[in-house]
Amino acid sequence: MQLIQNTADLSPYLAADEAVDHHHPLVRETAARLASGSADSYEYARVAFEFVRDSVPHSADSGDPRVTWRASDVLERRTGICHAKAHALAALLRAEDIPTALCYQRLTDDGGTGHVVHGLVAVRFGGAWHRQDPRGNKPGVDARFSLDGERLAWIPDPESSEMDYPVLYAEPHPAVLGALKAAPDRPGLWKTLPTAL
Repeated sequence: MQLIQNTADLSPYLAADEAVDHHHPLVRETAARLASGSADSYEYARVAFEFVRDSVPHSADSGDPRVTWRASDVLERRTGICHAKAHALAALLRAEDIPTALCYQRLTDDGGTGHVVHGLVAVRFGGAWHRQDPRGNKPGVDARFSLDGERLAWIPDPESSEMDYPVLYAEPHPAVLGALKAAPDRPGLWKTLPTAL
């Protein structure tokens, strides 16, 4: 699949916004700590990915009812769904000047009765975009950082009306961000998350 930037300029993929708030002191402090042990930007990107994947539990897996959406809140509260974790990873990567996009998949929901939009990031190295899924591993899910072939949590099944969205967004998709910001808790969020973009 060919990934498509929604803006030709790379600078928006380095910018801070209300969700990807990489100017926040906690994001900066976390990025500096992770970068201090990294030999180069490739290693830093892998370390930041593994940090978000492994040290911020996916709230559905942990049973945490809190909804986070701002990167700094995800890092402070150590909880979030896939979209929130993608915002946190994007902020950590952008804090170290690594162009990072937000991207999405349409997947069958956990109940198997409908669909849900799943959030990922894409990092730019060597003139190409590479999608990464920091959602968090669990039995049946083994996402890994990779610049040599995707190692995502899920591969969409077109026969189930699942799909990869090719657009790379510099900011969170408004439908996703709106649902996150308006949700009183995670059970409420499950009722309002978009089923398609």
